[in-house]
Amino acid sequence: MTTDGSEIFYGGIPVFRGFTSLMDPALYAPLPGDWTVGVADIVESTKAIAARRYKAVNVAGAAVIASITNALDGREFPFVFGGDGASFAVAPSDFARAREALAATAAWVRDDLELMMRVALIPVAAIRAAGADVRVARFGPSANLSYAMFSGGGLAFADAAMKRGEFAVEPAPPGTQPDLSGLSCRFEEMPSARGVILSVLVMPARGADPAALRVVIEDIIERVERSPDGARPVPSAGPPLRWPPQGIEYEARAARGGSLAKRRAIALVFTLWAYVVMRFGIKVGNFVPKTYVRQVVENSDFRKYDDGLRMVLDCTPELAAELEQRLMAAASQGIVRYGLHRQDAAMMTCFTPSVMRSDHVHFIDGARGGYASAATALKASTG
Repeated sequence: MTTDGSEIFYGGIPVFRGFTSLMDPALYAPLPGDWTVGVADIVESTKAIAARRYKAVNVAGAAVIASITNALDGREFPFVFGGDGASFAVAPSDFARAREALAATAAWVRDDLELMMRVALIPVAAIRAAGADVRVARFGPSANLSYAMFSGGGLAFADAAMKRGEFAVEPAPPGTQPDLSGLSCRFEEMPSARGVILSVLVMPARGADPAALRVVIEDIIERVERSPDGARPVPSAGPPLRWPPQGIEYEARAARGGSLAKRRAIALVFTLWAYVVMRFGIKVGNFVPKTYVRQVVENSDFRKYDDGLRMVLDCTPELAAELEQRLMAAASQGIVRYGLHRQDAAMMTCFTPSVMRSDHVHFIDGARGGYASAATALKASTG
């Protein structure tokens, strides 16, 4: 495919709606050979989580997506939020801006969040030369927007290469500030309404039969779909709101311009105004709080596929046990590797470039370790 064709590649992939069909290979299109895959994660995220820095870890992962979206002037590109990191892919014409944004984000995470983020950019050609592939689908959780899903083993290869120190992107100099406009954390934690918030991570076992893997993943999803509201962890009335919000410090640190004290003051004033508008349902121009909250619920990315199934579910202890038994059986057959983490609440980190558009995206993770703790459980189970 030519570079010109690759520019419109992602937008040309049809959107599918039924999550149960996500393992259908026909939904996935191979990334153009001249594209690049980006990966980022927090080093020693387990230690940060042990220190109860769950929100900081999540904000760091969401910041990658926010900074690159802003660097690309809001153009659509495939990405996936992984809790303690993120993965994405960009066309050749966007490579330089994506690299700059990635380096700036790593610097901001180091300077403002006091976490170490490693980042890498891996050519699709290098991934394919290693025997893996990167294929992309677009899942529409609602009519408002779509998310990317990845298959082919390419993201797993890229992540492993990054952790070996290959294709690394060095953080920008201290004080470099990425454009994180739209990154916010104004909603409170969402307590489980059904008994447990379950973070689920299911990866293919080495050498697993693709047909057997598909059966297991589809079975897990169908069991979840039978539960009320598909076990969505976001309440139908929207997440709780308080003022000042728990995440206000991160919002202040993400802002540009002026001293941190000034940015904190501005964040306090602006979040108070936003709280009043949302709390009392005040229509401001074309902004209708009730509509926005409905979109927040619909746009929450509580389930996805990026060479493995990730879900954050609000489910009964019985369903959690049922899913664990099914995964345990599949693991004993050499089909999957899995990690589960139970907690009492979920949390949301938002990327809202404009409240006047319906495609704002809301990243969901468990509030007591989430995906990162599920990944630790996965590693422990596989040695």
